[in-house]
Amino acid sequence: MSYRLPYPERGEAWALFLDFDGTLTEIAATPDRVRVDPALHGTLRELLESLDGALAVISGRPVADLDRYLAPLRLPTAGLHGLEWRGADGRVLRKRYDGRAPAALRDRLVGLADTDPRLLIEDKGATLALHYRGAPEREAELRALMTDLVADLKGYRVLCGKMVLELLPAKSGKGQAIEAYMQQGPYRGRRPVFAGDDVTDEDGFAAVARMGGISIKVGDGPSAAAHRTPTVSAFVAWLQDLSHRLRSAGSAGEHNGSRP
Repeated sequence: MSYRLPYPERGEAWALFLDFDGTLTEIAATPDRVRVDPALHGTLRELLESLDGALAVISGRPVADLDRYLAPLRLPTAGLHGLEWRGADGRVLRKRYDGRAPAALRDRLVGLADTDPRLLIEDKGATLALHYRGAPEREAELRALMTDLVADLKGYRVLCGKMVLELLPAKSGKGQAIEAYMQQGPYRGRRPVFAGDDVTDEDGFAAVARMGGISIKVGDGPSAAAHRTPTVSAFVAWLQDLSHRLRSAGSAGEHNGSRP
């Protein structure tokens, strides 16, 4: 794994895919406490322009939630691990699923959280996330519990992230979302680049590897990503430098469009 992040080669066009929590922003104690550096908005806007629209945020959060944090930007965005996504044309599409996670399972998890105020249930409708950042010593117990709860539940799986266990439809994943974007303009024909920080991003890393792309892990922990950067701040600084390089290349008349 390389600790030196790459930049586009002369004449090479990128399609940039970015996780949100832990990649563009520091992870907060609870999902609603995340803070977005105002300077990030300008960097993302410039990258979107320099890449001719070939940029998207890929997250486990709902699209509406991401819009709230990134306002006034309305970027192409895949939310809920690809269950809903907005393309470059602004249309929001949703995969077919039952709409909400099973009520019995939701009630069971809510009841569990009621017994320990350190646990938090995040109900996203189609998915349910159990956050245990306040009770890390319960990780093994909670993983076993979630595994047991979904053992007989067809069409769902448990996704293990950083201090969070998420129940979601089996036919979802960030890799699938990236592959779907790559079939559309303005992404088609470009080299995909995906950056993420968590286990939930590994299928995205695998997807871009299959397409000859570039994968970037933000932070520590094992990963299949080909490149790594140590912190969110270091990654955002790289994004700012990337934006500057793309704008300079564009003003010098270099080709930034699709690869021949």
